Amino acid sequence: MQCNATDGLFAKPSGFEEQEMKGAPLKQMRSEAEAIFRHCLKAVDPYMAVKRFLHLDGKKLILGSKDRPVSELDLNGYGRIFIVGGGKAAAPMAGAVEELLGKQISRGIINVKYGFTEKLTYTEIIEAGHPLPDRNGVEGTRQILDLLEDVSENDLVFSLISGGGSALLTQPAGKITLQEKQEVTRSLLACGAGIDEINAVRKHISSSKGGQMARAAYPATIVNLMLSDVVGDKMDVIASGPFVPDSSTYEDVLDILRKYDLKEIPPSILERLEEGSGGRLPETPKDGEPIFDRVFNMIVGSNVLALEAAGEKAKALGYEVIILSSMMEGETKEVAVVHSAIAKEILKTGRPIRPSACIISGGETTVTIRGKGLGGRNQEFCLAAAIDLIGLPPRVVILSGGTDGNDGPTDAAGAVVDPLTVNRGKDLGMQAERFLEDNDAYHFFEKTEDLLMTGPTNTNVMDVRLVLVR
Repeated sequence: MQCNATDGLFAKPSGFEEQEMKGAPLKQMRSEAEAIFRHCLKAVDPYMAVKRFLHLDGKKLILGSKDRPVSELDLNGYGRIFIVGGGKAAAPMAGAVEELLGKQISRGIINVKYGFTEKLTYTEIIEAGHPLPDRNGVEGTRQILDLLEDVSENDLVFSLISGGGSALLTQPAGKITLQEKQEVTRSLLACGAGIDEINAVRKHISSSKGGQMARAAYPATIVNLMLSDVVGDKMDVIASGPFVPDSSTYEDVLDILRKYDLKEIPPSILERLEEGSGGRLPETPKDGEPIFDRVFNMIVGSNVLALEAAGEKAKALGYEVIILSSMMEGETKEVAVVHSAIAKEILKTGRPIRPSACIISGGETTVTIRGKGLGGRNQEFCLAAAIDLIGLPPRVVILSGGTDGNDGPTDAAGAVVDPLTVNRGKDLGMQAERFLEDNDAYHFFEKTEDLLMTGPTNTNVMDVRLVLVR
């Protein structure tokens, strides 16, 4: 007698099918999913991203891709060349600039996440805390601001910005302490606030973000190269836009705090925000101000590039491909159910494409933390999806991974799941639903051996999600 799955759409696998699920077909699909993801990482390699956008023609520096140059700078017109920046990808980005300009570089300082380093010749690397800022980040940012304050109209500054830069380029404003800034950052991360909102707050309690580094460096020429880790590639949001005009205001920040009912705000922060809202403090630099006249802001890599690379690899493996969107946002568990629903539709009706199918999406979801477990948005996505996959045939694999290699405060990039994942947990005495409620996907997947491990990738262009259906 045939038993129906809980959603009424699919039959549960027979014992034979369950054995097959544990064998070669499912193993091959999981391997293909990881191969597609790793291909994405190569496509958004930060070193190559910078090399694609900077070219030398004698003493002329060409900005932009070879087929679409944006501008050119005569290096004979500059006395000194500096490198500054911050983010998970800053070190390889600096390596590309060093290779291009070599001894012409006078000095460089960049802040990177602990472990995201490489050997550089002219640029000092300062390792610092992420996602919560620490004293190393404050000290490195102080040195960068001191350098920028010293540049002149005849100097050229390369700014290398990537994901993680908001936490790494931190300099609390006014009377605000690092501990107070950490408290607010922690509260925003836990309440489910979007990255635009988090960075709007950061800009107004910092002296380094929201165009304020451009203000410090004026009137030098700035080439600001950004590896985007934000939905829609909004330049003022990437690392809180240290060299980009800021569209947010003090009043916007107060609205964000009210929206999430964040009442435990340190008095020094609340006082600064209220003074700024009342016009008693200068706003962050806005579009149209002369300090941006000599700033070239350019995005050299993004989530879209990663998704396109995923599509190319999937097609080479024999899949039909649909890229849903690079702008996926929302609560992680809800987005996961949408993706598993697409897998069900493909299996049942062959829509929107027939198997073999690869559905790809990107962007950055959020997790509202209610438990005390360990994990990140990609692992939580996969655990929610795995629960929704129960009872499906052995022809679905879902992967979600952060391109930086670190999902939340863990050493995993994300996870890879299939219709047997939850059952594997049960065999080990675990109930997936309880782990999901406790935001503890990491410990569940650690035991089921479903974690996606890449190590630090030295890049960051948000997340990549794959749904494979054979």
